[in-house]
Amino acid sequence: MTETFISTKPIPVRERLIMALDVPSIEEAKKLVEELDDSVIFYKVGMELFMSGDYFGFIEWLKARHKKVFVDLKFFDISATVGRAIKALSNKGVDLATIHGNDAIMEAAAANKGDLKVLAVTALTSLDRGDLDDLGFKCDVRELVLSRAKRALQIGCDGIVSSGLEVKMIRQALADKLLVITPGIRPVDNREEDDQKRVVSVEQAFENGADYIVVGRPIRDAENRKAMAEKIQNQIADVFA
Repeated sequence: MTETFISTKPIPVRERLIMALDVPSIEEAKKLVEELDDSVIFYKVGMELFMSGDYFGFIEWLKARHKKVFVDLKFFDISATVGRAIKALSNKGVDLATIHGNDAIMEAAAANKGDLKVLAVTALTSLDRGDLDDLGFKCDVRELVLSRAKRALQIGCDGIVSSGLEVKMIRQALADKLLVITPGIRPVDNREEDDQKRVVSVEQAFENGADYIVVGRPIRDAENRKAMAEKIQNQIADVFA
C-alpha cells in the first residue's frame, strides 16, 4: 500500500484550495472573484496584478468579502529591505506571503512577519533539471528542495512552496512541521503548451502531504469556472472525508 501523508492541520477543507488570480487587470480579477462566489475562499494575488493597478486596494476589497489572501511576490532583495517589506505587509490583513532567497533574507522575513505566515519558495514548478543546470545548480532538484525546506524550518519560516512531486519527501524528512503550499495542480491531463513542468493532480498533492494547493488556469480557462472550482472542492473533500 502506498504511504500517504494527508494533512492533519486544522484547516477548513474549503480553504485548502487557493485560486491563482493570474489575470491582467484588477477589474478582471474582481469579475472572476464575483463569478466564483462562495466556491473559492482563498486567493493568490501575484506580480501581474501588482503591476496592473491598486493592488492593496484590491486586497482590502477581498478582505471585505471575507476572503483569505496569499501575496505571491517572492520578495528578493537585500535582507534589510525584505524585512521592512514583510513588516509593512504584515499590517495589510494578508494571510500568506512568499519570499525567495538565502538565509539572511529568510531570517529578516521571519523576524518581521508578525501574524503573517511567511513561505519560502524552494524551486519554481516551471523549472526542470535543464533549467537548474542553466542557473548553476548542479545538485538534484529533490536535494535542492529538501535543503531549502530544512533551512526555512530552522530559520523560522512558517512554510514553503513546493511542487507536489517533492512534498512526500519533505514530509518524510520533516513530518508536519511546515505548511506546504503546492502549485502546478492539474485536475486533468497536462497540456503540451503548459509552462508548468513538475505538476501533480489534486489527489496526489494532498496524499503526498500538501496543506494547500494553488490552481489557476484549470479554473480560469474553464467554460464554467464556478462549476470547475466546485469540482475541485469536491475532489479535496473526498480526500479529507
